[in-house]
Amino acid sequence: MSKIVSKITDSEVEVMRVLWEAGCELPLADIRRTLEEKSKWETSTIKTLLRRLCEKGVVLATKRDVFYYKPLVSESEYNEYTTQNLIDRLYAGSAKNLIASLLGSKKLDNTDIEELRALFKVGERDE
Repeated sequence: MSKIVSKITDSEVEVMRVLWEAGCELPLADIRRTLEEKSKWETSTIKTLLRRLCEKGVVLATKRDVFYYKPLVSESEYNEYTTQNLIDRLYAGSAKNLIASLLGSKKLDNTDIEELRALFKVGERDE
């Protein structure tokens, strides 16, 4: 699965987000309508992106009156893979180094830090 997810382009992720947010199969017209609000893509571009996602095996197209599309990869699976890939590439696999970088660059405010502390405490109880 990770090889497939790694080949999803940024533009294709925008299409995937529409499918993930819907939570159900969508016809092209609905996908197009949503993407036209967010981007200036032509219908042909959207069809090309959907075709590529189907070829990669991350979206399934089902023909009825019209084609309906549904994601075969969940948003959480995609996010988990891309987060791990980021940590591996930039921080040599160390999530601790990622957090240290965020703290050092002041990207986290006090509220964020307190929320992370609470998450760490919950994790300690689960062990």
